[in-house]
Amino acid sequence: MNHVRRLSALGFTAALISISAFTQTAFAQTAPSTAAPPAASTPGPFTANLTLTNDYRYRGISQSNFRPAVQGGFDYAHSSGFYIGNWNSSISWISDSASAAGNSASAPIEMDFYGGYKYEWSKGFTADVGILQYYYPTTNLTAFSVNPNTTEIYAAQNFTFDAVTGYLKFSWAASTLFGTANSAGSNYTDLTMNVDTGFWGLALNAHVGYQYVAGKTVAGNISNSSLFSYTDWKLGVTKDFGSGFSGSMAYVGTNAKDGSYVNPQLQNLGKGGFLISLTKTF
Repeated sequence: MNHVRRLSALGFTAALISISAFTQTAFAQTAPSTAAPPAASTPGPFTANLTLTNDYRYRGISQSNFRPAVQGGFDYAHSSGFYIGNWNSSISWISDSASAAGNSASAPIEMDFYGGYKYEWSKGFTADVGILQYYYPTTNLTAFSVNPNTTEIYAAQNFTFDAVTGYLKFSWAASTLFGTANSAGSNYTDLTMNVDTGFWGLALNAHVGYQYVAGKTVAGNISNSSLFSYTDWKLGVTKDFGSGFSGSMAYVGTNAKDGSYVNPQLQNLGKGGFLISLTKTF
């Protein structure tokens, strides 16, 4: 499931900022990748998905250094409303940031585990609460001052108005956020909307989100918020090809500050760019 996944990109910044007294690691997209509602309703209790994309963006920040990624996962949704699932993606930010700092830490994959409860309290309105664990099987983790594994608690309101569907979601970090020191309590607000055009299986997609990063840097005299908080957005279109296949094209961007989210080549990982992906749902 494309679970509005992680935000990792402080990873590249970590290697650079540690030189100047801070030690931030990374913001893991979902997401993602493009964000999708958690544990979406399906015809059966078990579903699975596989996606190929030209860039893994999570909350607007590239997790794969602008390179292609392979993603996939599965969900189980009980008739009572409870659900569990797992989603995974290839990544590069941990190894890239470690390399920039002269270390050899590596984590080629991000693994997301989540569970929650959905309740339709009125026709077209479904509440959703749950917990999401971002896990990075990492070697030589000593290259990082803070473990990148992250736990978020979320609450969402899904809505449907005829051809318009979407959700408003709030995620709160119960742990430090993707290796960012002193960042417990960070949060992300996400508004996503989709419009079924009724033409050729096309749907229009729009998203805006705000990532707030709590706490102060290791040095203690600069707020994480002033360095790393930002807004991200997306405009795109999805095509349903039938038989479980769908494709999407989108433009994503952020107003992340220059120098806050960068790769070893000092490129802004939150700069605007186009995403293309192909998904198969089973």
